[in-house]
Amino acid sequence: MSTTLSKDYKERIVPALTKEFDYSTVMQVPKLEKIVINQGLGDATQDKKLIETAINELTAITGQKAVATLSRKDISNFKLRKKMPVGVRVTLRRDKMYEFLERLIRVALPRIRDFKGINAKLDGRGNYTLGITEQIIFPEINIDNVPKLQGMNITFVTSADTDEEGFALLKQFGLPFKHEK
Repeated sequence: MSTTLSKDYKERIVPALTKEFDYSTVMQVPKLEKIVINQGLGDATQDKKLIETAINELTAITGQKAVATLSRKDISNFKLRKKMPVGVRVTLRRDKMYEFLERLIRVALPRIRDFKGINAKLDGRGNYTLGITEQIIFPEINIDNVPKLQGMNITFVTSADTDEEGFALLKQFGLPFKHEK
C-alpha cells in the first residue's frame, strides 16, 4: 500500500531535485528517512495521568503506539528521579510517515490560527524540526477530552547532506515555509 506522497516522491520530486541539483544518479537524491514526534511533559512528575493521556493522544494522531521517554538522572530541584517518565515520542517510517506528513500538511497546519507559514531554519545537516504549540490542531483529538494543551516537536530527518538540499526536498513535499526575504 503506497500513499500518494510516496508515489509523488518517486514520480515528481526525484526528477525535480535531480534537475535542480544536477545529480548524476537517483541514489544521490535526498529522501525523507523518518519523522520523530516528541512531547516533553515536565509536569508529569506531579501528575502521572499526563503521560497516559499523552501516549493515547500521540497514538491517535500518528496511528502508531507512542512510548514514554524516561529521565536519565536525579534532579532534586525538579522533584525528578532517574527513570521517571518525562515525555512521549513516536518514530514514523515508510507508509505511516507519508500518511502522517500528508495529514499534517493538508489538515493540521491549515487549522492553526493566523497561520502564515513555518520558519525555514534547518539544523545544518538537512534536518528540520517544527514546533507545534497545541495538539488540538489534529482532527483526531477531541477538544472536549483534552485535560491540558500540550505542544510537540516534529523532526523531519532527511538523507540530505546540506540544508539547501533538505529545504528543497521538504518544500517539494509541500511544507508551507514562510517566504525568505
